Amino acid sequence: MSDANAPDGSASGPSDGTSDPPESATAAVVEAARESDLSLVVGTLLAIYAAATLLTFTDGLNSVVGLMETLTFLGLVYALTALALNLQWGYTGLFNIGVAGFMAVGVYTMGMVVRSPDPAFGPPGLGLPLPVGIVAGMGMAALLGAVAALPALRLKADYLAIVTLGLSEIVRLSLQSSAFDNFLRDTIGAGTGGGRGMGMPDNPVRELFLVDGQAGTPTALGDLVFGVFGNGGLGISHPILIGWGYIAVLAAFLVAFYLILERLGRSPFGRTMKAIREDELVANSLGKDVNLVKIKVFVIGCALMGLAGILWFGSQGNVSPTPQFRPLLTFYVFIAVIIGGSGSNTGSVLGGIVFAAVLFEGPRRVGGTVRGLIDAETPPSFGDALVSLDPVTFLAYATDNIAPLQFVFLGLVLVFIIHRRPEGILGDRIETAAAVDLSERPTGGESDE
Repeated sequence: MSDANAPDGSASGPSDGTSDPPESATAAVVEAARESDLSLVVGTLLAIYAAATLLTFTDGLNSVVGLMETLTFLGLVYALTALALNLQWGYTGLFNIGVAGFMAVGVYTMGMVVRSPDPAFGPPGLGLPLPVGIVAGMGMAALLGAVAALPALRLKADYLAIVTLGLSEIVRLSLQSSAFDNFLRDTIGAGTGGGRGMGMPDNPVRELFLVDGQAGTPTALGDLVFGVFGNGGLGISHPILIGWGYIAVLAAFLVAFYLILERLGRSPFGRTMKAIREDELVANSLGKDVNLVKIKVFVIGCALMGLAGILWFGSQGNVSPTPQFRPLLTFYVFIAVIIGGSGSNTGSVLGGIVFAAVLFEGPRRVGGTVRGLIDAETPPSFGDALVSLDPVTFLAYATDNIAPLQFVFLGLVLVFIIHRRPEGILGDRIETAAAVDLSERPTGGESDE
């Protein structure tokens, strides 16, 4: 018989190396650092920065820092969107292929609310403050998510995917329609710009560095940053430094996303989501309101997608329904979640960073660098490059046609991951529906012997 009077925390046998789940989102971050999840993310970023330096160091510091900025921006925005999708697909098992549509609704609503009622060019807006526009964009994306959740109550897997994909395309084509633009102008006094797109408000981060956000007169912070890192110091251009300021804002939002979703996932509501993912019938049999949970998950996830769209495309100066919000964007986000591991928040962050830097932007940058080192003519077709039996000629063709070949490379990588590691990089850490790990045998108390 084991020692039933042993003090709490003592082990009756050898330690298995496991620990109780953290009780709060903050504790989850600490535990992630202890388990080297955060170290893995930081290490991945450092490896990406090292590769970027090797690719561009001969072009000067501006090129190196500029490439790092681009890769970091793309990694963060893909990580933000992957976290929102992971809430629906990874936690609850809802197959939403309408991500691009919800992002478009968020950023377009923000633009319509914030733009001037009498702009110099482009469609009119309502002229409200930017925070109001952000909240409105999230609210409209959440409302569309509630509408999309209605089919989710009855449809499963592939059928739900078809519905959400169709809804996303309806959104994109509606935003591209001049008739819809005119209808909105006549009814609410704000338009979408149709196929010409819509200009976005000035990035508010610029006002931290420049007076009124205009080039010429720096603020006190701008004087400090530009003096140390800009023309008065390291010589990095001011737009790149301002871009890094916006990256700091994105990083803050990413941490907030992570904390919110970690807290949500560890709550009773989160355990219900995971139970639905594992077996919806069992969750329903246990008295859980499965339909209500699905609606809430769609609303929350789509609101976060709308915010991700605002943070991503709202900073680009102009948005257009095509090509920015084609279904291809949704598939990219899914690949990021698959790489990191569906059901893992840390995996979603890591997957977004790896996808953006290694699979999305990396081949273009590497191809451009390699092409600059090759002194050979490009064959007119793939067949000519193949029959030439000259590796230099074939490499010249590949680097000049990197865009279409990138899809081939992306497909091969995806097939390899699904075949060799379908759970993703961190998919082995998918959170279970139980509050405690039921696979572990409790210690203490009386044994069967």
